[in-house]
Amino acid sequence: MTDTRGPQPQYEGYATGPLPGERESAPGPSGPYHPPQAYQAPGGGTQGGQQRPGQGGGGTLGGAQATRKPRTGARTTPRTRKARLRVAKADPWSVMKVSFLLSIALGICTVVAAAILWMVMDAMGVFTTVGGTISEATGSNESNGFDLQSFLSLPRVLIFTSVIAVIDVVLATALATLGAFIYNLSAGFVGGVELTLAEDE
Repeated sequence: MTDTRGPQPQYEGYATGPLPGERESAPGPSGPYHPPQAYQAPGGGTQGGQQRPGQGGGGTLGGAQATRKPRTGARTTPRTRKARLRVAKADPWSVMKVSFLLSIALGICTVVAAAILWMVMDAMGVFTTVGGTISEATGSNESNGFDLQSFLSLPRVLIFTSVIAVIDVVLATALATLGAFIYNLSAGFVGGVELTLAEDE
């Protein structure tokens, strides 16, 4: 076969210049090879969270991930600290003082409440009505019967209530102190009462 295309022009680059494998390397300092990237790294160019030499540390991808800020729409719930404690021992002396003061306050409240109740019932005429009925039921020709109003007078009611209040003070103080001793004995075997305390929000 004969070539009918005639003489073909030769490319100047391949005719005069060296082949790609025979070309000399470009002058200058040799460094690590960085492949081309389709998209540039945000904030000045970092790769893999490591900063390239010669670049500032203003906008690194790893730094942006480390200092990530919460979203503005997200609501953060505050954490409430809790502490679990155990009442291992109750001081009998302190228990006695507190129970004594509380029982005195309770006795005073009892006396005041009894006085107010007696005044209200006397103003409503309860003693008069009930006393008249009892006098008619227990009366005879020689005696008028039982007088409820004189028996349930205000001084007698206050004296009776005061005696009850004093007895309550003595019993409450003694029982509270005894309860403290019993609690200490039982706490030595089972460890005491556990409490969980939390801070106010």
